[in-house]
Amino acid sequence: MEMVKPSPPKAPDSEKITINLGYVDLGHIDLLVAQRFYSNRTDLIRTAIRSLLDRHDSTLKQTVARQQLDIGLRHYNRHDLERVLASGEMLNIQVLGLATIAADVSPELARETIGSIQVLGALHASSAVKAALADRMR
Repeated sequence: MEMVKPSPPKAPDSEKITINLGYVDLGHIDLLVAQRFYSNRTDLIRTAIRSLLDRHDSTLKQTVARQQLDIGLRHYNRHDLERVLASGEMLNIQVLGLATIAADVSPELARETIGSIQVLGALHASSAVKAALADRMR
């Protein structure tokens, strides 16, 4: 009988944020939702953010290219970092999106292999790994 290898856990596709809005702005949002322009507050806020990002699209593309950022999801596990360690290299991680450092990565291995880390978006790693890399985060 062939053993089925479990698939890695699916990364979340969004990150929760909290914002403070003035009462009048919030009232305007609620009015547009009540008038059925948007299904809920979140729908309006996401639509507004996407509209602003679209407006700045060329600037964003130029900056991503200039800074040589990896876009999307980038995952590092113990095996990946052990290969980096064996090669004698250091990683300079630059991600726009989500960077994850797996739970099987020790703080020591992270420090030995990650020279710098810049994540514009979200970094998912253990608190011990984040603490070990704190001086290398930009």
